[in-house]
Amino acid sequence: MTNNLKVLRAIKNISQEELAKQISVSRQTINAMEKGKYVPSTVLALKLARNFKTSIEDVFSLENTD
Repeated sequence: MTNNLKVLRAIKNISQEELAKQISVSRQTINAMEKGKYVPSTVLALKLARNFKTSIEDVFSLENTD
């Protein structure tokens, strides 16, 4: 799974710490997601999408494994 968290944060001009506070997780969780080391739960993915006022698909995408 890949994500656009870093790009979306840059557009909103917020830090990992600020995003973490907005969705009630740690900065380390945001960092791990951005590095692809952590796949969020459905609830967390929904919180992120809602925070960025976009769809989950705009935040996360499955890698093509064909």
